[in-house]
Amino acid sequence: MDASLAISCRGVTKRFYYYQLRTTTLREVFIRSVTRRPISMRSELFTLTDFDLSVRRGDAVGLIGSNGSGKSTALRLIAGIYGPTAGTIETRGRVAAVLELGAGFHHELTGAENVAFYGAVLGMTRKGLQARFDEIVDFAGLEAFIDVPMKYYSSGMRARLAFAVNANLDPDVLLIDEVLAVGDAEFRQRCRERLQQLRRDGCTLLIVSHDLENVVDTCSRAVWLDKGAMRMEGPAEAVVDAYRLSAS
Repeated sequence: MDASLAISCRGVTKRFYYYQLRTTTLREVFIRSVTRRPISMRSELFTLTDFDLSVRRGDAVGLIGSNGSGKSTALRLIAGIYGPTAGTIETRGRVAAVLELGAGFHHELTGAENVAFYGAVLGMTRKGLQARFDEIVDFAGLEAFIDVPMKYYSSGMRARLAFAVNANLDPDVLLIDEVLAVGDAEFRQRCRERLQQLRRDGCTLLIVSHDLENVVDTCSRAVWLDKGAMRMEGPAEAVVDAYRLSAS
């Protein structure tokens, strides 16, 4: 991979398999044997096809498109949660991801324990975590709840903590799905400011969002995905305008 790149996707295709007419009881097996209908039939679902993306270090790119267009699948592939059916994916440096509410957290552990656990997963040392712990808790605004088990957190509280941990542990690449939409206006503004600071510090951002204004404000480039294929790539404002025009 080119040394100037933080993310490189080449010919990436992701295919999922699912079963129609899946049987779950003996009664269904008997009925389908009598009617001579197939007991199960495997089908394929393509969520991404021949996806190419190159993101330079320190750049900020937004992924936009309608629901089911493949945006979240692309992020999960780049994060290493999914493996591609075809193609190659390369990243450079420490990759942190805020992909869904509660992802990576253990609901029986407290907020403080989850911060320590998640930071360790990201490769932070004990000393490094101790130095950043107060900053993470303060950013999330959860001082009064940090010793409460995660299972009692609201969706917004989990999103706050997830973003605070990932954005304050000096990632080289930060992947963000739509989770910030659950935060209040004040927290969302803090997140935008933090993203701008991360970018100034050289962090690479890849953001999935339906908040098109946020994409224009935060990202220099945008990629429009449509039914698993890249429909347009270019300056964020131009891509967002074209997407809006198609929806009108």
